[in-house]
Amino acid sequence: MKFLKGLALAILGFLLFLSLSVFGIVFMLNQTILNPDFAVSQVDRLDIPSLAKEMLSEQIPQEEFVVKAVNDTIADLEPWLKEQERDAIYSIYDYLEGRSQNLSLVISLEPVKQNLRENLRQAVLQSPPPELAGLPPAEIERYLDESYQQISQQIPSTFELSEASLEPGGMAQLEQVKQYIGYLHLAYNALIGLILLLILLIIVIHRQVRGSARGLGTTFLSCGILSYAGALVAKNVAGTQLPQLNIPVYLQGWVPQLIADTLAPLEMYGIALLAVGVVLLVVSFVYKPRQPRF
Repeated sequence: MKFLKGLALAILGFLLFLSLSVFGIVFMLNQTILNPDFAVSQVDRLDIPSLAKEMLSEQIPQEEFVVKAVNDTIADLEPWLKEQERDAIYSIYDYLEGRSQNLSLVISLEPVKQNLRENLRQAVLQSPPPELAGLPPAEIERYLDESYQQISQQIPSTFELSEASLEPGGMAQLEQVKQYIGYLHLAYNALIGLILLLILLIIVIHRQVRGSARGLGTTFLSCGILSYAGALVAKNVAGTQLPQLNIPVYLQGWVPQLIADTLAPLEMYGIALLAVGVVLLVVSFVYKPRQPRF
């Protein structure tokens, strides 16, 4: 009987250790990749002006006044751009997590065009190109209109993100991601239930506080050490590998912080398990069972 009890406790302890370890990964994903607020916070840290300039560098004429007008427009609209990015992120997450049945987001780009037109005019008037020297205002206006039309053609009237705007392959990938997210949410809830059940079974089999606290404390402490050490190792490995990758300059400061922020929940989870494990072990040593009265 004693052997069977020890075997049962060993199996339950191993299953609890395994469940806690897997839950740490799922918990990290739930707090980061599956969390739209986390995605928004990371986008807010992006250097939007540098990113936009890099994306537009090969699409717009490289005349000095055009570059200045585009840069001024990006700077003027940076808060607006981040607001639209937030709306897009929340719309995508609503669809992927099933809160919305349809993927539909339409953003008007008219504010971009209007601001660009005004900045283009100011750039030309402040520092006109040599070919405009001595020309009458009507000719300058015509030149401005032609320059604006050339740039404006690269900017659509609206940005649309919907099932119709995506290629069939892209929509299939989104559906697959949606399915995986559903599995992760299911695993998150199932693991919580399994962990509570395993803890209850261990307590029931032990039938005394000191043994239960010592067994659970050892498991929690071991898993906490593994989770915290795993997060630190992953962060250090990423830190050594990133310099070897060809990361754009404007992302070199953002990517390491993204990795650190992604692993932070796993670190906190490991610390929490360590604390619980230490408390339980202390209880197992200081707790004195009541002496039976005769």
